[in-house]
Amino acid sequence: MESGPARTLVRLMLTNRLSVAYLGLVAVVIAKATADSVHADDHGADYAWLWPPLVTFPVFPLVSALGRTAWRADTPDWFFITTVVVSALLQSLALGALRQAVLARHRRSLRSC
Repeated sequence: MESGPARTLVRLMLTNRLSVAYLGLVAVVIAKATADSVHADDHGADYAWLWPPLVTFPVFPLVSALGRTAWRADTPDWFFITTVVVSALLQSLALGALRQAVLARHRRSLRSC
């Protein structure tokens, strides 16, 4: 049974150890930000949500720029979390592809010895 492109994307994004560890880190950071914002005062709650974009940094500004162009200045609140999740999934896919490329190169170098 051959795997299709959708199955390959899901496998690269969700089933290798590197991607799972990264997604776990993002989930912990989001959970901590949620807990901190619930228990913080109004001023401190804003700083609690500083970490999720930093953990998903290389992709987060690009994805959030798309939302800012679509909604101008009044971006809905749900878009922030959606942007963090989409950024994490895209970076998880990139980590999975990088891991697969490194392992394939390693296997080729072992065969040539």
